[in-house]
Amino acid sequence: MRPDWLRPIEEGAREISVHDLTRFMPPEDSDPRRGAVLILFGEGESGPDLLLTERAHHMRSHPGQISFPGGSIDPGETAHDAALREAEEETGLDPAGVDVFAELPELWLPPSNFAVTPLLAWWETESPVGVVDPDEVHEVMRVPIRDLVGPQHRIRVEHPSGWVGPGYLVGEANDRVLWGFTAGIIARLFDFVGWAEQVDDAPLRALPAHMLQGDPTRQQLPRQNTRLGEDR
Repeated sequence: MRPDWLRPIEEGAREISVHDLTRFMPPEDSDPRRGAVLILFGEGESGPDLLLTERAHHMRSHPGQISFPGGSIDPGETAHDAALREAEEETGLDPAGVDVFAELPELWLPPSNFAVTPLLAWWETESPVGVVDPDEVHEVMRVPIRDLVGPQHRIRVEHPSGWVGPGYLVGEANDRVLWGFTAGIIARLFDFVGWAEQVDDAPLRALPAHMLQGDPTRQQLPRQNTRLGEDR
């Protein structure tokens, strides 16, 4: 059974539109690659939380990026299938204990022409999670919701291209930068359901250098103040 504190997310999922999350939708002629991510809510030692992964720091693209478990949808798969498969491959999660209760609108990332479907889920029966393949994942973390809704760990992240968007300081020492697509979904979803406290003066932080190596969007991101890579 899902906990009462998750009810705003359940209700919000029935009402939220793609325009509440982004202004970009795949054009009819874009033929995007398609993927799915798992937004998994749990309840750990620090209370309600989200399961996130940090990409290996030596990867050629997006090293150190913190994101929801997920990846490309393989032929014959649904977004639901892909999100659970990728989560299992990345974290060792047992999909049998996951209650997927909603599918958010497909979101388009113009620089990479990638269309991503976020799946909302409740961790009904928890299973051990951790790094399965260190060549792909540096760390698996459970980030407390309180760190994502209050002002203490909220930041704005500046990309060298001029892009500025919402971000969070996460990890055991709150020294890891969560930004980009994942931070944008969290910020907009939590704003929509009324969880996020209003923060007008979040400090501006430059994106750590190690997260820029091999970044294919380095020269492609728009120069506006954005969420999910869009102008406001």
